[in-house]
Amino acid sequence: METAGQELGEIETRLRQLGAKLDRMVAKADEVGTDANTDYRKRIDRVRDKQALVQSRLDAYRAANGQKWESFKGGVETAWRELADAYKAIKQ
Repeated sequence: METAGQELGEIETRLRQLGAKLDRMVAKADEVGTDANTDYRKRIDRVRDKQALVQSRLDAYRAANGQKWESFKGGVETAWRELADAYKAIKQ
């Protein structure tokens, strides 16, 4: 069974990996430079907003020193699902 620290570490690693993917997507979109780029960039911005939400939930947990991870886990999982859905929308 994972500890809260391990779960946080894994989530933050996944956030960094996603950030790198988004950076590559933006660079690719900038190379193409079409009207579709505007819509694509808006979808990427939505994903970045969701990414920031997940990070803020993790930061809130850290700031709550001593609070149980279980009381924050549901909010983090919900934010992560929203992030995943927004990311899938880019791929469509």
